[in-house]
Amino acid sequence: MYSRRLFLSTAAGAALAAAVKPDKNFKGVVIGAQTYSLRDRDVNKCLTALGELKINTVEMFSGHAEPAFPRATPREEVRQWRLTVPISHFTDIRKKYNDAGVTIHAYNYSFREDFTDKEIARGFEFADALGAKIITASSNVTTAKKVDPFAKKAKIRVGMHNHSRIVANEFATPEDFMAAMNGMSKYICINLDIGHFVAANFSPVEFMEKWYSRIVTIHIKDRKKNQGDNVPFGEGDTPIKDVLTWMKTNRLAIPANIEYEYKGVDTVTEIRKCVEYCRKIVA
Repeated sequence: MYSRRLFLSTAAGAALAAAVKPDKNFKGVVIGAQTYSLRDRDVNKCLTALGELKINTVEMFSGHAEPAFPRATPREEVRQWRLTVPISHFTDIRKKYNDAGVTIHAYNYSFREDFTDKEIARGFEFADALGAKIITASSNVTTAKKVDPFAKKAKIRVGMHNHSRIVANEFATPEDFMAAMNGMSKYICINLDIGHFVAANFSPVEFMEKWYSRIVTIHIKDRKKNQGDNVPFGEGDTPIKDVLTWMKTNRLAIPANIEYEYKGVDTVTEIRKCVEYCRKIVA
């Protein structure tokens, strides 16, 4: 068994403990949300929904901080917005959320191979302006080497996010995470999506037991094995109960963010079901 003292002896653990305040209703486990779950509304309506759900800590989806760029928007147009937008745009979001009692503990900014150095650097400026201590990134494995010096300079950890499809230079397997962290600083870390991990036929608890000190955020969703569908919590193969129980037992201050992706009737209603499912596990 790993103790809180052991976890907090790592720099990652200490930083996370300082960045988030566990909700007493979750017995010390940090349950928040990836605001991608509320992608059907803008940043203001998202905040209103978080209030209804009584969620007080989030990983902010970039689509809630950036304009709603149409899918066909030229890459250069997106880049120019990032390079020229005033930082006050992000500090204003931070203030609005903080005033409502919501902490933005992580910002989702997915570095890819075509990012310029300036575009990478701006991601860390955005995260800092939002008050985020972590960046999560659906990135390329080889991009970690390019991102590492910027992460070290900003002292912001980057959690590389996995998906389930196993393809070259994308994150899906344990070996992909190892390849990205090999030779890099402590600032290249892991954002473990337990649903995708199970869909790719890997065990999240086994992985967490070994690499907990490099995991900076977790995405909670339920999927079936063998690239199966996203399903309501408790209906798939993802061991959500085992993961949260393990975190509770070992008192790990890793933010576990609900990421609603299955098809339900109403977004807020479905996320509330997800919250209650997690609450009952740790009660």
